[in-house]
Order: sequence, then C-alpha cells, then structure tokens
Amino acid sequence: MALRDNAIIGFAETKIEARAGRHVWELGGEVLESLIASTGTEKAEIDGMLINASISGAGNCFWSQTTAEFLGLELDFCQTVDIGGSSAVGAVARAAAALDAGLCTTILLLNIDTQATDQATLNMRSFHDEWQYPQGLLGGPADFGLLSRRYDHLYGLDVEALGKLAVTQRNHALLNDNACEKLRKPITVEDYLNSRMIADPIRLLDCVMTCDGGNGLLMTTRKRAKEKGLDNFAVPLGYGERTNYRANENLTDITETGHCIAGQKAFAQAGLKPQDMGSYQPYDDFLIAVMIKLEMLGFAKRGQGAAFIKEHNLAHDGDLPINTGGGQISAGQPGLAGGGVNLIEGVRQVFGKGGARQVKNREYALVTGIGGLRYVRNWNTSTALILGAEG
Repeated sequence: MALRDNAIIGFAETKIEARAGRHVWELGGEVLESLIASTGTEKAEIDGMLINASISGAGNCFWSQTTAEFLGLELDFCQTVDIGGSSAVGAVARAAAALDAGLCTTILLLNIDTQATDQATLNMRSFHDEWQYPQGLLGGPADFGLLSRRYDHLYGLDVEALGKLAVTQRNHALLNDNACEKLRKPITVEDYLNSRMIADPIRLLDCVMTCDGGNGLLMTTRKRAKEKGLDNFAVPLGYGERTNYRANENLTDITETGHCIAGQKAFAQAGLKPQDMGSYQPYDDFLIAVMIKLEMLGFAKRGQGAAFIKEHNLAHDGDLPINTGGGQISAGQPGLAGGGVNLIEGVRQVFGKGGARQVKNREYALVTGIGGLRYVRNWNTSTALILGAEG
C-alpha cells in the first residue's frame, strides 16, 4: 500500500477563542462528536488515535492514553506526535503508515490545546535556558526578528509585501466563523506598517496570538471509505519531512529551511509541481515564514518571495489562494494545535466546503508545518503535505 491508498473522510474544529476557560479534553470531545456526526462513523469503529503534544498537557507523560480514556475510546493504536507545529501535518503521514500496516482501520487525528487558559510553564532545557533566555532572546518574536534582519541583509525585506499578506489573511478570517473574534476586524497595509514594534523589525501584526482551540480529522483506507459509501474525501498524495536541517554544520544560512527538502519529496511523491496547487495553507506563526516558504517550496526564487507576493492575487478567488481561513495569524493559534488550523482549511478546500471563501480549484492543496525554533539555526522540523480531492 502507499500514502495515496488512504483517505481523510472527515474534518472538524472548534471555535478558536482568546481564552476559552474550558478544559482541553472538553474541546477534544467536541471535535470527536462533530467527526462522528459528519461522517456517520460509529464511535466503536475508531480503533486508532494520534494526538498532538499539547502545551496544556505537557506535564502528562500519559497524554495520549488519558485523552483516549476521557473520550471513551478503546484503541488498538494510540500515540502522541511531538514535532511541535508540524505535528498535525506529520500525523497524516503517520496515520497512513498505521493504516497500511494494519495497526488500525479508522483513526482519529486530534489536535487540542488550551495554552491561553492554562498558561502552562514549559521546561525547554537545552539551549534555551543556557544560551538564549539569559541574553534576552525571549520567544518567537526575537527569533524571527533575527531571521528577518538576516533576510533583509541578504536580499532586502519589502515590508509592504508582508503587509499585503497580512491584509489578505485577515480578509479571509472575516469569512471564517471559527476564527477568534478578537481578530475578525479589517486591517489595511497602513495598519500593518504602523502596528507597534515587538522585536525590530517584527511588528505586532506579524505575530500570532496565543489562543485555545481544537481540531481533528478522521482517516481510513480509500477502499474502506468507498465501502462505507463515502464519495467525497481528501487523499494524501505526497509528504515530506526534515528535522534539524543542516544540524551538523557550524555555520548555516538561517534563511534556508528544511522545507526545501520536504517540499521536493512531497512534490515528487505526488507527481506534481507548485503551479498545480489550487490553494496553499502554510504554517504561519510569523508572516515572514510564509514568504520564506514560498521560496523554499519553489513558488519563487531565493530572495524573490516579496516580489511574488506583490505580483500575485493571494485571495481565495485569486491565482494562488493562501491561508484561506485566515491562517493562525488572523484566526488565532491554539497552542500546539495551531498546525491543525492550516491543515483543516486545506482539507476543507479540497472537500469543496469552503463556503464564501471556497477556492476555484479544489483539486490540490499544499499544507506545511513548522515545529520548533533552533539556536542559531532555522526550524527544528519542516513538513509539507499535498492533498488531492476525490469525489
């Protein structure tokens, strides 16, 4: 069997909230209930589960098992996927492998986190405590500030292009009822340029806002999906993953990421090219990450990401729709379930259920993940997934 012999038969997500005040497992129950209802699947049919490593559940070394117990699931296969913001995308490939190996027949891919409500304290160990925090390098804005400075030094950074991207994603969030209400307000390029500086040159509107939320998928084999009478589902066609890209080199180009490898693998496996994509749903903790991945994945040449953004219509009715649900920056980032925000939107578009923001070409969608920030390097894990429509 192969990756494309499997099918995503259902998707679900909760409302993303600035601070939900709900238990993380309550969100999981909401996602599961929605998946069961939308697919006509009996709860007893679900015999596998993959769950993201959650910030709110970071202290629970039995995270997958206790979550399954709370949801009332008796499983043959149960595991946590712990590659950060790449976990949601990476879970699709791992679920396909489990289905191919006969470890389960119907598998729940669950992403839930209540980081905003729980305010959990992380113990990152490694370089963070020793080398970053004592020097004042605190969190993503500082990391991406340094990355942006380096990119600007090498190629020049056109912030107006990032402003266009910010406005495009915000306009999509206005069409997304599940987006965080605090973020569902129109903005202009001028608003972006005038937003306060967080870690020069990173502005407020470059950044994600930590929220609470959950999302998930239901997967089985294509054969089983057809036997169940399902005629509309998404098929994973190509997948690539690279962790610790160029880790053994003392001096690396931090504007180059593992997506250049992951993307090549995904496109080769799918037998497709960047121009074949009907929509692009990139992991977007910061706007410059979206632009850099346009270069890494072959949409634009190195240093030409900003020009690409300016030259193309990235709206849902444009020639390359990007983050048609608003992405995490304009819909909200529900902790480590954030990667699922982009993934669910990709699946929704392939299903043809995008509503007012439905893209014209739903045949193929590209989704990416970013998992972790390394010291004087780029991202820990880079993932790329290509989905195709069937039905």
